[in-house]
Amino acid sequence: MRLSHDPARTHASFDDPNLVSRAGLIPVMALAARCGLADLAGEHVKIASRTGVNAHLKIPGLVAGMAAGADSIDDMDILRHGAMPEVFGGIRAPSTLGSFLRSFTWGNVRQLDAVARQFLGALAAGTPLLPGAGVLAFIDMDSMQKRVYGHAKQGAGFGHTKIQGKSLTIRGLNALAAVVSTPLAAPVIAATRLRGGKANSARGAASLAAEAISAARQAGCTGQLVFRIDSAYYSAAVLGAIRRGGARFSVTVRMDPKIRAAIAAIPGSPRYPRPQRPPASTRRKPGQAAE
Repeated sequence: MRLSHDPARTHASFDDPNLVSRAGLIPVMALAARCGLADLAGEHVKIASRTGVNAHLKIPGLVAGMAAGADSIDDMDILRHGAMPEVFGGIRAPSTLGSFLRSFTWGNVRQLDAVARQFLGALAAGTPLLPGAGVLAFIDMDSMQKRVYGHAKQGAGFGHTKIQGKSLTIRGLNALAAVVSTPLAAPVIAATRLRGGKANSARGAASLAAEAISAARQAGCTGQLVFRIDSAYYSAAVLGAIRRGGARFSVTVRMDPKIRAAIAAIPGSPRYPRPQRPPASTRRKPGQAAE
């Protein structure tokens, strides 16, 4: 037995007018409403363009679409399948939501960041989102390159990434994100920043680290907070922002001569001499078999 159609070309739609295809959205959006998502969006997001009106309806709609599996503007039409309009009010067409997103400026993105931080705090206060946060919590920060297509894609550029263990250069956007977790809880997103494809890992990392710490504190992380990052963020700016936020950090450091000397100067620490090449008399010549 085999498929009679190419799965990549198969399209399914849900058009029964009496059934709800995404009933799981009901408790999700009820929780979002209880934590004030719509109110926060209406209060903070102010867009001057005429296509930027009704943020209190469009932002929760976009959240609902993503929770239902939409990964493009066209996919937002899943909110209008079947009897979904009977369950949810204020649903907007995909084209309307697309125009809304295209009207965002950098300032509006920062307003949305404020909404996300406050909503995370309300969500943590109303649910057991981060158990144990009053004792110990972790923040992990890293960046990733996401491939995009289309010559007119704003901010797209060529950058390096790893795909299945191979280092590749792709055309895309660079996302920087920080997540907060506890020994008892899975990670949740605390702060994000979308950057041009050519951005290096540390670009904007200091300010994002400060925002992530603020979001974690608002989410109830009142105990010890440990920031975990790799060597790309080993800089005075990033570590200074973490220390000013009252957090500790664990950072990977390259073993350069200065670091080796600093470690060797610590009382009671082992020495880390530079690796020595074997004497010339003991080196194997090319093609010579080992004894």
